[in-house]
Amino acid sequence: MTDDDPVAHLARLRASIDNLDAALVHLLAERFRCTQEVGELKARAGMPPADPQREAVQIARLRELAHSSGLDPQFAEKFLALVIDEVIRNHQSIKRSAGS
Repeated sequence: MTDDDPVAHLARLRASIDNLDAALVHLLAERFRCTQEVGELKARAGMPPADPQREAVQIARLRELAHSSGLDPQFAEKFLALVIDEVIRNHQSIKRSAGS
């Protein structure tokens, strides 16, 4: 097989995609470990689960990062919105469990 072999090239590309997918999962897991601590802190301190001002700043920041990286900012915003929604659901659950 040579570099011109499309089957070999496809296999290399797919291996790279698989590695990137694994890295994304690991990064998301680490992010959720951090947000778990944030949720516990907020519950103890009587703070609300959501912080719209922080979310707006993060969305703007991520859109800029996406733009400078050549990624569609709308896609990046949709992705972050999905993550934020899950974090807020988790923080609400923590707050209910803490009896706050």
